[in-house]
Amino acid sequence: MTVAVVGGGISGLVVAWRLRSRGRAAVLLETSSRLGGAVGTRQHQGFLLETGPNSFLDREPATRELAFALKLEDRIRAADPAAKRRYVYTRGRLRSVPASPPAFLGSDILPLGAKLRVMGELFSGRAAVGADESLADFGRRHLGHTATRVLLDAVQTGIFAGDVERLSVGATFPQLVKLEHEHRSLILGAIRAQRAQRKALPAGGTPAPKLSGALSTFEGGLGTLIDTLATSLGDAVRVGATVEGLTRVDGGWRLAVSEQGRRAELDASEVVLAAPAYVTQGLLHPLDAELAARVGGIEYAPIAVVHLGFDAGTTPAPDGFGFLVPPAEGRRLLGSIHASTVFPFRVEAGRVLYTCMVGGAKRPDLVGLDEPALVALAREELKALAGVTATPSLTQVYRWPRGIPQYTVGHLERMAAVDQGLGRWPGLHLAGNAYKGVGLNDCIRNGLQLADALLAASPRG
Repeated sequence: MTVAVVGGGISGLVVAWRLRSRGRAAVLLETSSRLGGAVGTRQHQGFLLETGPNSFLDREPATRELAFALKLEDRIRAADPAAKRRYVYTRGRLRSVPASPPAFLGSDILPLGAKLRVMGELFSGRAAVGADESLADFGRRHLGHTATRVLLDAVQTGIFAGDVERLSVGATFPQLVKLEHEHRSLILGAIRAQRAQRKALPAGGTPAPKLSGALSTFEGGLGTLIDTLATSLGDAVRVGATVEGLTRVDGGWRLAVSEQGRRAELDASEVVLAAPAYVTQGLLHPLDAELAARVGGIEYAPIAVVHLGFDAGTTPAPDGFGFLVPPAEGRRLLGSIHASTVFPFRVEAGRVLYTCMVGGAKRPDLVGLDEPALVALAREELKALAGVTATPSLTQVYRWPRGIPQYTVGHLERMAAVDQGLGRWPGLHLAGNAYKGVGLNDCIRNGLQLADALLAASPRG
């Protein structure tokens, strides 16, 4: 009754951990020498650096549940209050993003005409039933051209680094589609949702863990979560193990595995493919070319993470969380996180750390630059956009040629077809950020749900 989990990113780790913690036999196979995928934390010269994602919002019960089970709840660290302010680079300089409707009216984030157009969102109409709009089309209908180009595009850049004209609003921001469907106007929907929250009584039964909603990480960085999951799994983890083939046999599955130069076979009752979509495509193709093509059609945006660390006293500590740069500005930087302001424990006293993002769907060519060129690019952009002129004492680049899955228009239809295709192969499942949510919270929630479904289907496993 062994479950074989292929892929040691956060999704695969969570699925394997949940199964093992509930008494189900499971083995995790990871082709590289390390676990976590893009999620990881490194220490260099007094700086704590994230290799990919930097944080999560403490609003997902599944993430809190996982942290509690792993005895990590007390190690969750919320962002410093100084990080609440956020910026967008537009019309030649950084401008503060307003935190409330009254602040929006008084801000300079948009020209007056664009702000009036946003207020006209109260009179927006609904899209045609079943339409899968691009995020740009949805934004222009509700917010107007300028707000879409400046604000909505900046928001998606910080999550997907995508092309606003190609991303599906229903797949990337389903909550916006839900607001439109239920309330017609996003503004009206948000107001009514706030009123409902204030009137809601606490639910009966066991109280849920208190969720702060704050931007958060773990003491020691996100790598703490990866390391704790790996330790908990123990010898169920096999790194350097590449799955080269997958065959349906006797009501179960047989995996051809290459490990340390040796080829072996592993039998499993269930298989969870938690590898990236392009890897999963190769495993699926001999079984089901149509299903493989659906999965392999998911695009990825390349990302380079460029850390610039500065010694104490060489540059002022930046204000706020950081800034995003809408693609329409024509800059070479997607944005920068003020990592030392957000989480001061990531640096030794007085030091400053900027985490810059380069590339994305609109400028994939930049990720191909060599490390010195990427560092020079990040320094030049920080100087032009934020006035940072000091010389960094630390530079570190992490490059992800296929970094962030792109949920383009048609993604929901694609996933429905994938789910239907999986129905032809009992015991075969997919997990990971390519399908139903790219964030850390999404991967944890979906991973736990999948594991629980496997447990429910085999209660004596």
